[in-house]
Amino acid sequence: MSERNPKTPPTWEALVLVAHYLDPQTLAIASCVSKSWSQALSLDHVWLPLCASRFPSLSNLKISYPSVPYRRLYAIGLAAFKRRHKPPSKPRLSIDHLVFAVELSSKGVPIFAVAEDGAEVNKIQGNQVFKFDIDVNHGCFSGIDSLEELNITWDVVLKGWEAVFKMMDCKGKLSCAAAEGWFWEELPSPGCCSSEEGSGIVADVKVGIGADMKVEKVRVGLLRVVDWRYLSIEDGLRYLQHFLLM
Repeated sequence: MSERNPKTPPTWEALVLVAHYLDPQTLAIASCVSKSWSQALSLDHVWLPLCASRFPSLSNLKISYPSVPYRRLYAIGLAAFKRRHKPPSKPRLSIDHLVFAVELSSKGVPIFAVAEDGAEVNKIQGNQVFKFDIDVNHGCFSGIDSLEELNITWDVVLKGWEAVFKMMDCKGKLSCAAAEGWFWEELPSPGCCSSEEGSGIVADVKVGIGADMKVEKVRVGLLRVVDWRYLSIEDGLRYLQHFLLM
């Protein structure tokens, strides 16, 4: 019997037998050796058990689309899994890039306005969530005549006056002086969906009015509707950059 030449490539049957013991990554690498290896290691009965065990719903697509290779179904399933579990990218904005402008008016007459530098706010508070107390001492105040018809606006301005996003423009009232009013408004989707669809994110402003009818406290934040928890700073910045970075 003649001995087999060690340089002779294994038959495709032998490759297929070995393939059943290889993981998907090794199979993909081995299929790059040659055209014959690629053909042998791409056969459906090699990839069927891998696809069926990892992505059974995709494996069942073969019933309706028999021409699609199991290797292809496994590849798109793995790509979708990686995208789904990929951590979000770092936001291109930072709090230092922003100015928070809040105005309170009554019957169309401005009564309180403040613009707070995001860098100063974050430096003092060191927040981990998108919730900030605004220093009302930096604001302009003209007094409140009525608590029954209050309008509050909150704008986020990109430094350099390059862009602005209106977080809130809504009406409300307080029952009495020395009270805290809560204003909120659901924000629009960041552009990837219909403009009629909400984002599931709420702009939140709390205003505290003292017995002397002066604004004593302003707090702004971003909340998730699903659990009414404040967004992390990074999630808030990721949302805002859709509107501020054109």
